[in-house]
Amino acid sequence: MSKYIKKPVVVEAFKWTGDRDQGEDPLWIIEAIENGLAWIREGTSKYEPVMYITNSKDVMFAEKGDYIIKDAQGEIYSCKPDVFKKTYDKYPEYDEIVDLIKNQIHPNY
Repeated sequence: MSKYIKKPVVVEAFKWTGDRDQGEDPLWIIEAIENGLAWIREGTSKYEPVMYITNSKDVMFAEKGDYIIKDAQGEIYSCKPDVFKKTYDKYPEYDEIVDLIKNQIHPNY
């Protein structure tokens, strides 16, 4: 039997704070809320506010501190912080990639 390794996939994600004034909401979650594919339920319990997300498979929810992910196919879903940290590494930004390449070519650059 052959063994296979899962191909790396780049996703977009942000940590949801549950705060209406969260400054890092990406455009795709704002559009999902405007289109009724995601919504926030306010409340008084320790689990609220809660964000509900509709995708092609399910209706999911996210609590404060959960990550909201948009995958390569454009699907949006939630992920608990511990699972997110075990599954994903931060993708290096362009400047970080350039620095890595420079250091490999010219370590003293």
